Amino acid sequence: MTSLPDGRPVPLMTGDERAMLDSWLDFHRATLELKCAGLDDAQVRRASAAPSSLTLLGLVQHLAEVERNWFQRVFAGLDVPPVFEEETGYALSPERGLGEALATWRREIARGRELTAGRSLDDTGRIVDGPAAGAEVSLRWVLIHLVEEYARHNGHADILRERIDGATGA
Repeated sequence: MTSLPDGRPVPLMTGDERAMLDSWLDFHRATLELKCAGLDDAQVRRASAAPSSLTLLGLVQHLAEVERNWFQRVFAGLDVPPVFEEETGYALSPERGLGEALATWRREIARGRELTAGRSLDDTGRIVDGPAAGAEVSLRWVLIHLVEEYARHNGHADILRERIDGATGA
């Protein structure tokens, strides 16, 4: 896989479906990390604009929860608690900085990769809560959903980063 000048992997443009889905998810994960690069603790805690309390640190925490939920709870059927004490992960804790949040997020990504390695896109899990509780979803659906989730939140990260230091693009 080749990389962009900023280090992010270029998603596959040809190939089998699983490889393409994995490459797009990896691209979006790398984009989130890039949006946080080079910022200090105060900057990653800066909210977008009132009344929103959304921050880059909150996005990293939230996406760690998303990774755990969809790969461990839904796909693998594991009974695991939330990653952070807050259900959504968006809430900020004074003692948790970006380094810790990114390390936790990376561990959740690695665990999801372990649980899905060698599995078919047609293998299924079940949604455990919310309005769709009990619905069966395929690994294909989970991967597509994660690409969509990251793409949406990377749009938020673009706006947050521009507000913090004017950096745009990527």
